[in-house]
Amino acid sequence: MNAVAASAVCGLLLGLCLQASPADAAPCPDAVYAQLRRPQASANPSVEIACDLTLNPGEAIRASLTLSGSPASGATVDCRGATLIRVNRRNPTVLIRSVEQPDGSWDVPTGVTVRNCTIRGDVDIRGLGRNGEAEKVRLSSLSDGHTARAQAVAPRDVHLSGLTFVAEGDIPLYAAPGVTGMVVENSRFTGRTASTAVYLDAESARNRISGNVFDIRSTWREIIAVDGSAENRIDNNRFENPLTGGIFLYRNCGEGGTIRHQAPQRNVVVDNVFHYTAFWAARPAVWLGSRQGSRFYCLFRSAVPLGSSLSPYDYAQYNTVAGNRFVGATRQLVVDDDEHNVVRDNF
Repeated sequence: MNAVAASAVCGLLLGLCLQASPADAAPCPDAVYAQLRRPQASANPSVEIACDLTLNPGEAIRASLTLSGSPASGATVDCRGATLIRVNRRNPTVLIRSVEQPDGSWDVPTGVTVRNCTIRGDVDIRGLGRNGEAEKVRLSSLSDGHTARAQAVAPRDVHLSGLTFVAEGDIPLYAAPGVTGMVVENSRFTGRTASTAVYLDAESARNRISGNVFDIRSTWREIIAVDGSAENRIDNNRFENPLTGGIFLYRNCGEGGTIRHQAPQRNVVVDNVFHYTAFWAARPAVWLGSRQGSRFYCLFRSAVPLGSSLSPYDYAQYNTVAGNRFVGATRQLVVDDDEHNVVRDNF
């Protein structure tokens, strides 16, 4: 969605989205650095960043960096090799969020950059809500136009580059409903997660995951979840022994009472390398249509005749999976359980 279209959606459906062009932000003042570097005694150690932040190589920052609304547009956090450490599980290590105003409009950050950091914990990017089951997400999903609303109020064009994610049980990178234009490149995912490494939630779109290494262990989930997310590009990544699954495309059928409107379609998964040391125990590297209604909560879908309430199936269609390589595996690990997909030249 371009800026004109987004503005129109905001005006017609949400009253107003406060837009800010992602011009270069001013350097952070000394007070921000002092706040980041002080001993953390607060129960809610969140520091607002609305400026260009440059850290020192090797230093450790124990705080939650929060970039909120249009004041954060165009801001760059350049760690230059510093480490950001999550202080508690209530606060993401880095939170990039839209802010709802008293009149019901939303103030949206665009063009935020985070680079050259080691991130112990997680990066969350949020618009209407923290996940697909958030109350404002659920309420919006009960009427037509939900995808456009979610995208209009979510952060756009976030650029994550040269990061090392060290997962500590949670999902290290979460793009909540409606996030568009996110780029994740030249980064490394390590540690352990009880879920996925990257979650592209419902109604998100046009994100790119490129040139990364996924050397992370999941308890039971796939590494990248494409859940009702469309038109994304996942290319030139390396997956190290993804035994619990690589990239799964599906659509939740009403978990938490939220209707998922958008289907995981027109995604491109190309030129990735999946490296195995024990492939015989592996779930699929790429699975198009990995759920198809096979969840208990699908039996309790909303009666509103929209999206996943009309059908519990994934509709993971019109996707392209090509040129991916499987090293250490003697069988192809792409599963296509839907229709109208292009699956070719994977070896």
